Amino acid sequence: MKRRVVITSMGIVSSLGHDREEIIKSFKERKVNFERPAFDDEIVIAPIGKFKVRDYTGPFKNGRYLNRGSQFAVASAIVAIKNSGCKNSYLAEAGLFVGAGPNLNIGGEFPEIRGGEIDREDLQALWILRFLPNTAASVIAKLSGIHGENLTVCTACSASLQAIGEAFRKIKNGYLDRALAGGGDSRLSPGGILAYKKANALYTGDSEPDKASRPFDCSRSGFVPGEGGAFFLLEELEKAKERGAQIYGEICGYGSSMDASNMTAPEGTGKWGRMAVLSALQEADMSPSQIDVISTHGTGTLLNDEGEANLIDEIYSGCNPQAIALKSWIGHTAAACGAMELALLLICMQENYIPEIRNLKDPCCGKINFVRNGGTFSFGTCVIENFGFGGQNGALIVKQRDDV
Repeated sequence: MKRRVVITSMGIVSSLGHDREEIIKSFKERKVNFERPAFDDEIVIAPIGKFKVRDYTGPFKNGRYLNRGSQFAVASAIVAIKNSGCKNSYLAEAGLFVGAGPNLNIGGEFPEIRGGEIDREDLQALWILRFLPNTAASVIAKLSGIHGENLTVCTACSASLQAIGEAFRKIKNGYLDRALAGGGDSRLSPGGILAYKKANALYTGDSEPDKASRPFDCSRSGFVPGEGGAFFLLEELEKAKERGAQIYGEICGYGSSMDASNMTAPEGTGKWGRMAVLSALQEADMSPSQIDVISTHGTGTLLNDEGEANLIDEIYSGCNPQAIALKSWIGHTAAACGAMELALLLICMQENYIPEIRNLKDPCCGKINFVRNGGTFSFGTCVIENFGFGGQNGALIVKQRDDV
């Protein structure tokens, strides 16, 4: 018999707030943080203000080797550990699964590169650590005392969701009893913004900043980049009960796939994205009719939203689950988006609240039950969908269960 896996703690650092109370207040007051960066007035970003990783770690010399995305990962992981009430000895054999993205702040890290030469007197001896994807995991392990099986996942926008999915599988199949899983990312530097602008993926225009992100609206024209991080403690159900842990939800199914098609656009038929979602449903032993809420990838780009709308219509035809798009609230947090969206979903589930898709006036598909007006709504099952550059697809199913 396969073991059951529950979420017993979480930490999040987001532009909506850094704890449950702040975040649900932001949802209910329709408060977001979208603005134009000083270095580019054509675009809109969703930054996190007044953030210092040392407020979470305390004095820590290796903090100098964390890029901004890694800082969010470390900070949210520390919050998750603190909220769990677990001592380092309990976590010693835990697993660690991290979703990470690339450090694209090239100009910030190396302000002067001439003829390919970057060596200079003030260059840090271990500057490479700011570019290695597993640096965040190394720092989290150092601070938490985690020594168990670990994995850093770098699958673009599905990275942190896949990290959580892999941790879930390891616990379910008996390789681990507990694991810390999540991710962090930031692409708000000039280098990161330039990369997305060159790919024609970003919103550019002169609308009010808080109107820029418009997932599934016919007038959508690109995504708004954000930043942040979220982490979770996952435990085998009986082990969690033994220590009297609070249970936020149960992970029931996970699916992933590759399009093997275009490097930046979703595969035209949506076949392989559907495969990831259907695999998650199969593992959860659930039918589409049992899903209450779909947390869409919902970036606001033309191709992604069209393809995802077709996928939802095909899988859930006749079922009518509620569809939300959390990127309309926090922007697209790249490798961190799956973890952050899971954290926001769990908070909404606890509060019996469902947030609307912001700025959705003219839906691109009339067959889907997009949430147009947020408010009180009790739901017990949800699926999170993430689709990333390179054709990466991920889906995770979470339940709120009364019998755990």
